[in-house]
Amino acid sequence: MALNNKEGTAVRVLASSTFAFTICFAVWMMFAVLGIPIKKSLGLNETQFGLLAAMPVLSGSLVRVPLGIWCDRYGGRIVFFLLMLATVPAIYLIGLATEYWQFLALGLMIGLAGGSFSVGTPYVARWFPKERRGLAMGIFGAGNSGSALTKFVAPAIIAAWGWQSLPAVYAAGMLITAIAFWMFSATDPSHNVAGTVSFAQQMKVLKDRRVWRYCQYYSVVFGGYVGLALWMTKYYVAEYGFDLRLAALLAACFSLPGGVLRALGGWISDRYGAYQVTWWVMWVCWVCFFLLSYPPTSMVVKTVNGPLQMDLALTPWMFTALLFVVGIAMAIGKASVFKFIGDEFADNIGAVSGVVGLAGGLGGFVLPIMFGALLDLTGVRSSAFMLLYGTVCVSLVSMHYSFGRSGTPSAAQAPLAKAA
Repeated sequence: MALNNKEGTAVRVLASSTFAFTICFAVWMMFAVLGIPIKKSLGLNETQFGLLAAMPVLSGSLVRVPLGIWCDRYGGRIVFFLLMLATVPAIYLIGLATEYWQFLALGLMIGLAGGSFSVGTPYVARWFPKERRGLAMGIFGAGNSGSALTKFVAPAIIAAWGWQSLPAVYAAGMLITAIAFWMFSATDPSHNVAGTVSFAQQMKVLKDRRVWRYCQYYSVVFGGYVGLALWMTKYYVAEYGFDLRLAALLAACFSLPGGVLRALGGWISDRYGAYQVTWWVMWVCWVCFFLLSYPPTSMVVKTVNGPLQMDLALTPWMFTALLFVVGIAMAIGKASVFKFIGDEFADNIGAVSGVVGLAGGLGGFVLPIMFGALLDLTGVRSSAFMLLYGTVCVSLVSMHYSFGRSGTPSAAQAPLAKAA
């Protein structure tokens, strides 16, 4: 059946926005691959590498709330377009940087690309009726797969022309994407919100204990996804001795499903409910992180026939299979947490989703730094998964005491009065 003009425009907006968000996310995650040769060149330790990889995540998280406010006031199309243009000079200058502080400063600037989620989500949503809005936002959210795109493209560019060429290619790609987005997207002035909601008003939602609960869940499923997406390429190189291209390819086995299956997570959450889906996502992650946490171990067992040498370790394929399962679980969990928000904050979804998204992004900033610090302190690479195992335990305990068997909030966790 042919689409009418409005439906056709909505489809173009969704397609162009999803493509633009995919490129923005690829840029946001570029240090997952680019940081490895920079680490070697500058002689960085693991904590310094973690900070370098996480810098774009910090700025991309902090700008989410103000960008959402500007999107409401000025319209998503112009804000998205200017946001992409603003990152182009910083991306290019990374290829000319020589000092650690320069990479950190430029990382903060390119991190603006990560704020595109809080622009594209309301921009896309307003083009679709309520009954189709969840699927549209899920399709847009699949732009998280830009993390996998970086892992496919960046190693090949680095191998062919050196790491200094990657920023120039990405800067050109971002500029072309911005122009293409402007050409194929559209503006509807009726979507703009009269007046603006101040940052202080946005933060009032923090008085509701449910918001803190969902911040914690999202810091696991989205923050954990971002942290691992930044860390896994280097993990494969260091743990298994793979070259950069193979390491990035295997790391994409986590990043790709963790991005593209978000729309599936939204459908499953609609069908089975946010509580049940999030509960099982956390249990799947709990089991996988327990297995991934176990470090390579050698032991001698005394038997009647003499000493028996035993070596326990995950093979690269077992490790990748577990990561693949975690990626699927996190993709579904990202959607189910936002299903919670849509169900419980229908009149305030913008403010709550902005705060929860901010918490998830900050989780993605903190985790790579903590991964590096733990590795420097313990010398155990799987300590990253031990940390994630602990965060999932906190979420499971929180869910157990916050919800009854029916998946509704317990009396002790009932929402605060609106007057608060």
